[in-house]
Amino acid sequence: MPKKDDSLKALRALANPRRLQVLEWLKDPAANFPPQEDGDLVQDGVCGVLIATKLGVSQPTVSEHLKVLTEADLIRGKRIKQWTFYKRNESAIAAAKRAIAKAF
Repeated sequence: MPKKDDSLKALRALANPRRLQVLEWLKDPAANFPPQEDGDLVQDGVCGVLIATKLGVSQPTVSEHLKVLTEADLIRGKRIKQWTFYKRNESAIAAAKRAIAKAF
């Protein structure tokens, strides 16, 4: 059972349409992003640079969005070389959905 603070972090993260879009794209990274030189899109996640490009935002802006999603545990980052690759944390997303449904 997620703690109340975890549920609030998830709600805050989900309150932004760009962060919701990132989560949607990460459901099927191979369909939504081009191949990467380093890291497998599905196994390792999507490079933050590709996410920034697809969102049409600067690196600092995407970094803030990804930070909020990571702090809410909705995504996980993995370092490969100098890059960070992001993928969904499906168990945390399922727990957030249950907590939100229970609250309403």
